[in-house]
Amino acid sequence: MEALEQINKFHEFVETNYYSSLLNSLRKDTRSLIVDFSGISKFDVELANEILENPEEAIKAAELGIQEFDIENIKGVRIRFRNLPEGQKIMVRDIRSKHLGKFMWTEGIVKQKSDVRPQVTSAKFECPSCGNVINVLQLNGSFKEPSRCSCGRKGRFNLLSKELVDAQGIVLEEVPESMEGGEQPKRINVFLKDDLVSPISEKRTSPGSKVIVVGIIKEVPIILRTGAKSTRFDIMVEANNIEPVEETFYDLEISEEEEKQILELAKDPRLYQKLINSIAPSIYGYDKVKESLLLQLLGGVRKVRSDKVVSRGDLHILLVGDPGSGKSAMLKRVNLIAPKGRYVSGKGVSGAGITAAVVRDEFLRGWSLEAGALVLASNGICCIDEMDKMSNEDRAAMHEALEQQTVSISKANIQATLLARTTVLAAANPKFGRFDPYGIIADQINLPPTLINRFDLIFPIKDLPEETRDEKMASHILSLHQSPDIFEPEVPTELLKKYISYARQKIRPILTDGALQEIKEFYLKMRATVSSEGGIQAIPISPRQLEALVRLSEASAKVRLSDKVTKKDADKAIELIEYCLMQVGLDRETGKIDIDRIATGVTATQRSYILIIKEVISELENKLGKTIPIDDVIEEAKLRNISDDKVEEALEKLKRSGDLFEPRRGFISRI
Repeated sequence: MEALEQINKFHEFVETNYYSSLLNSLRKDTRSLIVDFSGISKFDVELANEILENPEEAIKAAELGIQEFDIENIKGVRIRFRNLPEGQKIMVRDIRSKHLGKFMWTEGIVKQKSDVRPQVTSAKFECPSCGNVINVLQLNGSFKEPSRCSCGRKGRFNLLSKELVDAQGIVLEEVPESMEGGEQPKRINVFLKDDLVSPISEKRTSPGSKVIVVGIIKEVPIILRTGAKSTRFDIMVEANNIEPVEETFYDLEISEEEEKQILELAKDPRLYQKLINSIAPSIYGYDKVKESLLLQLLGGVRKVRSDKVVSRGDLHILLVGDPGSGKSAMLKRVNLIAPKGRYVSGKGVSGAGITAAVVRDEFLRGWSLEAGALVLASNGICCIDEMDKMSNEDRAAMHEALEQQTVSISKANIQATLLARTTVLAAANPKFGRFDPYGIIADQINLPPTLINRFDLIFPIKDLPEETRDEKMASHILSLHQSPDIFEPEVPTELLKKYISYARQKIRPILTDGALQEIKEFYLKMRATVSSEGGIQAIPISPRQLEALVRLSEASAKVRLSDKVTKKDADKAIELIEYCLMQVGLDRETGKIDIDRIATGVTATQRSYILIIKEVISELENKLGKTIPIDDVIEEAKLRNISDDKVEEALEKLKRSGDLFEPRRGFISRI
């Protein structure tokens, strides 16, 4: 096909199909026209083939075809293709020399990204002898000067001007889903220039985002140390278009039709139940947990006050349960519903992998930051499974991300604070693999108290035999195996995703006085039931739970797409928090709820015993000197109504905290 014919055909194609969008993009000053490839193949098969086989010339012709329109500043409009045929998809590992110069598309995850730098596309030189102006196109990596002028002069030309465009390199890594077994994901360099590095598209190509790259495969010469070219070449993709595959809740586009569907669904009297049933239809029971997962997906309202103090809007939930109770299945399902979900698990997680790591940058020489799971899932959800299997140092890295929602890093010469506005859903097993039904739940959660305290809701999931429930559960699981699609979600997953996105984008509910009063009364009522027996008071609920109440009631208002938090929403939040506190925070000895159980791991009653024992020891020290027999301490404690095992426990705790030591068996001394 002749070049002129191509130009004319393109001109005709754009005129009939894309004229209005061309004007639109010029008005917005995006300087690019996105063309659907399937439209071209319908219009002219030969032209479509030409683009796939000789993309360089065909795309140049297309751009010349656009420039023939009589519109001002039409020059320099780029043409971008999307929706290439499935046959043009090549995985990074399958690129061979026969593909060089061909038009293809591939998908992957952006791993690294260099800075944007200007690059010369063409340069004008003047000949000092005759004044002739020579234009040299700069296509390769090295800057080229004209070799000779028509007047016979060789070398030493004056550079008049040069045209520059923005250029940037990214490293694309294969998507883990497309690989089998133990293969390592392969990487390829992608070269972006012009409007692909504009600030808007910059956001789409940030490390960790999944993208589809449409482009031409090219070879790059490798320069040896001697300065000569190697016989081996490197490959890279010169991108023609780049599109994000996964977006956050806030980027999902909702058409007018979908908006109608969403508003109709919001009027449904069974809305709440419908949405809860659609969260994880294949898992039997756990209505309270599913309800809280729905509220978690919607989240509260993030508030930034005038003094720049931020209250987070994200709800964090911890599921602690017996093995085989469907925790991981719930995590996986939530990971699917959330558009920007990340799923990480136990032993395979390091502190750097979950927050951020400083790595050697091969691209630019030096150090660069690689974001971890919590940062990559910003504005999305991070599901952390098997949290009890993580090592302590790695868990400590999460404290800041959970409450302050940032990740600060100071390593090598990089001091950075990354945003991590991530909702965390974590699952863990109890200390001994299974809950002891008679023991205290708080003692069996093998996580540091400071971390547990940052979770808004903690659900212990116990798997206790009970005939009717077991029968229902068994028939539920078996019918799922018999016909896998029997329990379809009442609200289709796509619509559920859009519904949640719509609520997150558009709705910022405000507390009404009724809801405020309700939450305040509950908080004060809980704080008032303080037991003052035996010295130290038990604190049933802390201000962190008060904030959690507000977040939960805001999320409950978002379910109805309402912009007011009513008393009903507050009741729902109170019910959930109370349910969790009764499960986890109940102190059996006093029958009262004690938040210290969760927050510090030492209950108030224990703390008062410890104080009494300390008094006893100091009294005995005055009588008997430094070394005190343990039997004397037990005798003395008996007079104050403290049983032997309580004394043993208190002494053990004091030894651990470094207040006491045992110089010889059966004797203790204060340090």
